Amino acid sequence: MDIKRRFALYGVGLLIGGAAAYFAFGDRLLNASWTPKERIKLRISQTLTKATPAAADALSAEGFTLEQLRTFVPQAEVILAETRRSGDSLFYQWRAQPAAKSLLLTVQVFEDHRRDSSATLMRIE
Repeated sequence: MDIKRRFALYGVGLLIGGAAAYFAFGDRLLNASWTPKERIKLRISQTLTKATPAAADALSAEGFTLEQLRTFVPQAEVILAETRRSGDSLFYQWRAQPAAKSLLLTVQVFEDHRRDSSATLMRIE
């Protein structure tokens, strides 16, 4: 078998394999929703329902509501190196840039989401 035939068969195999993978996995194959940062963003955008009084005051001083902040989560950057653990809680830091401002936010979630699935906005810088 010459080299052209090998490359042609390799290309056909790639096309068939790619089509089979897309058929099996659909859009999940093309996006990065399975990565840790995207999973954290998904959890925060679905469960961010409350804020501490200090964080709520800082949020209103910036001119945003908690609902508006949830809409910024998909475009935000999760800083995994700044994630802290305290007992059964996780503190995620993420940077959002709504309306040409850069906000550094700290959100607390429970490690076991079955116990309490809500996320709490703890701090804004």
